[in-house]
Amino acid sequence: MAVIVALGAFLMTLAGGWTAQRVTDRRHLVLGLAGGLMLGVVGLDLLPEALHAAGDEVFGVPLALLLFVSGFLVAHVAERMLAVRQAAHGAEDGARAPQVGLAAAAAMVGHSLADGVALGAAFQVGGGMGVAVALAVITHDFADGFNTYTLTSLYGNARRKALMMLFADALAPVVGAASTLLFTLPEEPLGAYLGFFGGVLLYLAAAEILPEAHHEHPALSTLMCTVGGVAGIWLVVGIAD
Repeated sequence: MAVIVALGAFLMTLAGGWTAQRVTDRRHLVLGLAGGLMLGVVGLDLLPEALHAAGDEVFGVPLALLLFVSGFLVAHVAERMLAVRQAAHGAEDGARAPQVGLAAAAAMVGHSLADGVALGAAFQVGGGMGVAVALAVITHDFADGFNTYTLTSLYGNARRKALMMLFADALAPVVGAASTLLFTLPEEPLGAYLGFFGGVLLYLAAAEILPEAHHEHPALSTLMCTVGGVAGIWLVVGIAD
């Protein structure tokens, strides 16, 4: 059952990526919506789950929050190092490193893989729990597909690579759900991963996606897309609970 539901997540992820690539004439709206979806996923989905799962404290601070800040810093340092390397090789000032987009998309794939594992584990607990988690996974995988394609293409990667990462992101929940037939991922490592991944996503949303969305089109419609993205994730989280 978990694998069958994961196939629905597969299709939903592809639908999100298809939507992102079809509205290129409204690129600022796409980026505004992507930024809102990412902020919503981080603040309303990933961080609460991470704090619940990785509840230990390190020197008075929850481990999940330490890893959240670490993820933000790692993303910032990695992007700056790649930018310096590009500049040393004669790249134009302000040019984005395609590797950053691929790394971010790979992190999205890892997150979708964890979604599949969570889905399989939930069905092992019981049918009711499985249905609740299935609803959450399927609905927010649209946002995952949307963001995966947007992140990959925003950093200058070819459409072929963006589609490749989108397909990998769509396939990941199926692989994750199938893996629970063999083992179950412990809760604490999963919480630690979610905290770190949340920091990476927040950096990309706040430092890259949203500034780019408002750079040439500081319109109210772009802002409303961002707010709508956050509200959409809030609705998904509320329905899933």
